Amino acid sequence: MDSRRMLRTSATALAAAGLILSGCSGGSDAAAPRTTASTSSSAPEASKLKKYYQQKLKWRDCGVEGFQCATLRAPLDYAKPDGEEVELAVSRVRATGPGKRLGSLLVNPGGPGGSAVGYLQGYAGIGYPAPVRARYDMVAVDPRGVARSEPVECLTGPQMDAYTQVDQTPDDTAEINALSAAFKDFAAGCEKKSGKVLPHVSTVEAARDMDVLRAVLGDAKLTYVGASYGTFLGATYAELFPDRVGRLVLDGAMDPSLSALDLNRDQTGGFETAFRAFAADCVRKPDCPLGTGSVAAAGEAMKKFFRDVDAAPVPTGEERKLGESLATTGVIAAMYDEGAWPQLREALAQAMGGEGAGLLALADSYYERETDGTYANLMFANAAVNCLDLPPAYRDAAAAEKAVPSFEKASPVFGAGLAWAALNCTYWPAPPTGRPHRITAEGAAPILVVGTTRDPATPYHWARSLAGQLSSGTLLTYEGDGHTAYGRGSDCIDTAINTYLLEGTPPADGKRCS
Repeated sequence: MDSRRMLRTSATALAAAGLILSGCSGGSDAAAPRTTASTSSSAPEASKLKKYYQQKLKWRDCGVEGFQCATLRAPLDYAKPDGEEVELAVSRVRATGPGKRLGSLLVNPGGPGGSAVGYLQGYAGIGYPAPVRARYDMVAVDPRGVARSEPVECLTGPQMDAYTQVDQTPDDTAEINALSAAFKDFAAGCEKKSGKVLPHVSTVEAARDMDVLRAVLGDAKLTYVGASYGTFLGATYAELFPDRVGRLVLDGAMDPSLSALDLNRDQTGGFETAFRAFAADCVRKPDCPLGTGSVAAAGEAMKKFFRDVDAAPVPTGEERKLGESLATTGVIAAMYDEGAWPQLREALAQAMGGEGAGLLALADSYYERETDGTYANLMFANAAVNCLDLPPAYRDAAAAEKAVPSFEKASPVFGAGLAWAALNCTYWPAPPTGRPHRITAEGAAPILVVGTTRDPATPYHWARSLAGQLSSGTLLTYEGDGHTAYGRGSDCIDTAINTYLLEGTPPADGKRCS
């Protein structure tokens, strides 16, 4: 994998990976007002918001060559615009030319919890196609609760180390109680450290922040590329502000009409699809640690490995050992990009031989754990946003236990663990503000929805569903592996998206690329 591809993998795919093990969800605040206001930045929908829509950003050097940074102010609670404020981190890199500047292009890598600023500075602002960067100022804002924008905090590094090792396939009442206690402690830590912001990090509020930024940047319409969860953020923006939609690319789409339970179960099936693609590739190689037989046999070998490390965790060269939870996370991390499959084969072979450092490194990249034992706030923000956006998947642990067979049907390899992972929002201290519903965004300009046929984290049928819900949705399909499609090496996909961004013309609905 070349260095630019690696940047994309770490900034996009693994940031988006926060969805599943924290309990993936999407949703929107059904009570959020739909605006009919003018798209002019001088006429926000409420006079009390004028001070936000008319603020001036003070750009400064970021310490990253070519990029500028600023701080955007927004109300903590949009229902109380005269109340407390939040400060949101913004970054940009100016259009390089030649050609007429088309305005600002906002980007979001997903998660929820992925740093948009980090993604811009690490990949999008230098790695997006040159014709796009020539015509647009590339811009990112870390959503509220994320990274540099009033980050949600929950656990210390050592506490997170313990949390990530809790057995997520409990075999008896004591292990069920231990897992429930871990989720409760996580939620309590978030409430203790971030109680003020915790009720105000929903996707609806993040979308409203994006509209403030759009106005402050001087753009009449929003141009945006969102990946994974970023597609739900973009669709929510279109629902709230359909008349302000410019050119929206929603890559690796989520389906806002699904409940938390259905989202988690569907995503579990997506990881099974990705694993089967990995296994089909692996068994053709003489060094495949899962054998050289059938895909089904490889799946059985994977399950046996998980059982083995559950019973007897293997050393990693440090205090933490590789048990089933960390091993599963490491395997799932590699499902996001087929470029990581060789690394996964090597890490599995080492772990089966009694050395777990390779899989532990994959798990640590997923969790954004630094070598000094500290964690980025990805997983904290992920849970905080998900648990606001939808009611929890389960009422209690008994409901989770009852759901295990349906998850195992969706994925014999990952089902049990991912069924229990969806228990986390059951104990969340801030009540949900959203619910599942279809997003139509009536009156919006054409919106381009992109789906990958073997996407592990956002199954392809979600893209079909979202494109069908949106009144102006157009579906573009990538027949391939990995999470999201733009910039993954398909000239067909990249040309279609670039043409849409530069000329405003979406591809024919249903266009397929490989």
